[in-house]
Formats: sequence, C-alpha cells, structure tokens
Amino acid sequence: MASSICSAEQLAPLFGQNITNAAAAADYICGQFTAVSDRFVDTSYAVDSTYILFSAYLVFAMQLGFAMLCAGSVRAKNTMNIMLTNVLDAAAGGIFYYLFGFAFAFGAPSNGFIGKHFFGLSEMPSSLFDYSFFLYQWAFAIAAAGITSGSIAERTQFVAYLIYSSFLTGFVYPVVSHWFWSTDGWASAGKPENLLFGSGVIDFAGSGVVHMVGGIAGLYGALIEGPRIGRFDHEGRAVALRGHSASLVVLGTFLLWFGWYGFNPGSFFKILSPYKSGEYYGQWSAVGRTAVTTTLAGCTAALTTLFTKRVISGHWVVTDVCNGLLGGFAAITSGCSVVEPWAAVICGFVAALVLIGCNKLAQKVKYDDPLEAAQLHGGCGAWGIIFTGLFATKKYVNEVYPGQPGRPYGFFMGGGYGLLAAHIIQIVVITGWVSLTMGPLFYILHKLNLLRISADHEMSGMDLTRHGGFAYAYEDDPQNHTKMGEQI
Repeated sequence: MASSICSAEQLAPLFGQNITNAAAAADYICGQFTAVSDRFVDTSYAVDSTYILFSAYLVFAMQLGFAMLCAGSVRAKNTMNIMLTNVLDAAAGGIFYYLFGFAFAFGAPSNGFIGKHFFGLSEMPSSLFDYSFFLYQWAFAIAAAGITSGSIAERTQFVAYLIYSSFLTGFVYPVVSHWFWSTDGWASAGKPENLLFGSGVIDFAGSGVVHMVGGIAGLYGALIEGPRIGRFDHEGRAVALRGHSASLVVLGTFLLWFGWYGFNPGSFFKILSPYKSGEYYGQWSAVGRTAVTTTLAGCTAALTTLFTKRVISGHWVVTDVCNGLLGGFAAITSGCSVVEPWAAVICGFVAALVLIGCNKLAQKVKYDDPLEAAQLHGGCGAWGIIFTGLFATKKYVNEVYPGQPGRPYGFFMGGGYGLLAAHIIQIVVITGWVSLTMGPLFYILHKLNLLRISADHEMSGMDLTRHGGFAYAYEDDPQNHTKMGEQI
C-alpha cells in the first residue's frame, strides 16, 4: 500500500494571491496529510502481518492435531514413539527449513526450478518477505512431514524419521513449493508472464504442494517397509489393527479442522486489500468465502463417508468419518478460494468416495498405512487438483490472481482446458519428483538396515523397546507398583 502524495508546489497556488506565506501553509498542510497517510500505510502493514501471524499459529496448531490423530490411530504400545516423531517433525523441520528450505522455496530472484536467496534468513526482512511469512511457510513444511510419519507408523526406526523429515522439509518439499507458489516458479499462477497453458497451476493452499507430497512420500516409505506384522493373515486377508483411542482421533480431527481455517483462508497472506475502494466487497470477503468452502467440503465428505461405510460395513464408525472429513479438507485446499460454495459440496462428496476406493485398493495390494495417509492426502489431494481445474470460476480466478485478463479457468465453468491441463501436469510432476527423491532415500535406508525395526521390537512395541516405557501407567502392572513403592 503506497502513501498518498501531497505536493506543496501544487497546493500553494490554490490559496490565491491574498494569502500570506502560502508556501509555508501548503508545506504544513502537506506535512500533516503525509503523516496521516503514512499512518494508514503502517496500519495496513500491521493488520496484514497480524493476519498472517495468526494464520501461522493456527497452522502450527495442526501439529497438535496430527499428534493426537496419530496417537489414537496406533496401538497403545507405540504411543510415545509416534508422539515423539510429531515433535521432531516440527523441531528438525524448523532448523532445516530455516537453513535451506525457505531459500529453495522462495529465494527470489531465481530460476524456475529452485530458489537461491535467503539462506538462513539472510537479507530478511526485505521488500519481498517479512519474518511472519517465513513462519507461515515453515508451518506448511512440517505439515507435509507430519503426513508422511503416519504412513510408516509402528515399525520405523527413529533415526529414519530424523533423516527423512530433514530431507523432506529442507529440500524435497521446498522445491515443489517453488514450482507452484514462487513468482519465479515455472508453473506458478503468480508469474507475471509465460504462464503454463496461459494459466499456471492454481494450487491455492496446497492439495498438491503439501498433501500430495506428504502422501506420496509416505506411500514409498510404507511400500518399501512392508506391512506391519499381523496386518494380513497367512491367506492374505486383511486383519484390522485398530488404534487404541477413538477419543484421541476425534480430538485430533477437531484440532486439524480448527487449524485448517489458517491453512486455507490464511493463504491469502493479506486481508486488508480492497478490490475496489469504498465497497463492502474485498479480499476480506474472499477470506470468508474460502472458510465457507473449506467447511462445506469437509462436512459433505464426513456425511458421505458415514452413510457409505454404514452400507458397506453395517456400522457407524467414528474413525472412518474423521478420515473422510479430513479427506474433504485435503481436496478443497487447492481450489478453496476460486470455487463457489455449491461446488465445494461436490468436492467433498467425491473426495469421500476417492478415499474409500483408495482404501479398498490398498487392501487388495496388501498395502499397510495405519493413518490412511497416502490414500487420504495423496488420493484426495490429487482429486482436489482435478476438481479445481474443473470448477474454478472466472470471477474468483481474476480476483485472486489479478493482472492476467483472459486466463483460463474451470473447464466445467466454460473456461477451456488450459487450467485443467496445467493441473494434470502438476499431478504428474509431483508424483515424479517425490518418487525420484523420497523413493531412493527410503530404499537406501532399508538397505542400510536403518528403516524398519526388528520383529521382536515390533511385537513388544517401540515404547518399551526404544523409549524406556509405556505412554500409560497401568495400576495392575507389577513393575509400576514396585516403582511406586520405591518412590514412597
């Protein structure tokens, strides 16, 4: 927001010939006007900075949601392990995103593949970014790592978590976010010129950049590790290894739901941006609409999952409904800012069916993912990218991505094939990039015996064998009674 300009040279003649010292009066008035104008500019920066900081806090709170969801979805004997991995995702991710990740993602000016400035936040703050922007993007990076940890839960060595989390947040994820979110990225919708298919990729808050990256990375980890002991019987039939706490799953789901209001609406980065000065309708309206589309997609997916699973299994299963809800959120994340609320209902409905279908396929190929992370984030994220290419509206696309009149929008909305084609390219390149980076990493860890724990430790549980004890103190545990006696 630029300051309004007051020129004493232009103002003084307006006082006429009878005003004594007209130049001094004009200087005084312009000085007061400039001071007020600057105050408004300062306020605008402060409001927008506060908005993105608050959104960053909401997205970071999703880590608590991931932790609770993961803890409830695993067996009690592995609770401490999965909780610790969630803590380390944030901690290790913070250091590596600070040192390398942010620079690779947003280090402009750069080439279309990778950024090359702001290593260790050097040259910050600048006219391009402030520290609040870094904090917001770090919260996104560790969300991608948290997705992956769910796929390989209950059987992975702790050192493997540290290695993959650092590599994912420090290099793999930042490169993808540079492609689609940096103004220098080769497929970014925010490029000033030479847009991919005349449109660029509209992945507003990261159905592909965050969810597909984390989901596909988890897919390779789980495939290379193999299923947990007992997940499939000797005839290849699936055996349910249910998590120990539906309460924690529900708590984690609500925390993630709450955080998603920073994830999607917060991706505007600014709220005090009028589309036309003096009107009630501006970017603040788009922020509200984005929150609404996010809500409707998640709610529709939850209800669709509830009734579909009732028909399939004969039960009302709360954990399935929670995953369906999250699948709807993952899908709408790409197009949340550029679609109508009614379209979000369609997005959530299809996302639920995609998740159920992916889970059926996973059982058939004997793929084991305790959190359904690859199916939920990878499968529903890919659907969300396609959905945006089909349903993005002309009005909202031009408001959210101004300066490129005539750009393509949703295919079903009459906007041609350009946006849909760009989004198909996005799915292909994300799948290829993550396959070429995370696949070999997990394979090398496997060959070095650094990936999977021993069968004995897996059967006993990692809390006991790797972390010094269980997450819960049981009163009927003789060892616990002994310790209590020693304390007394």
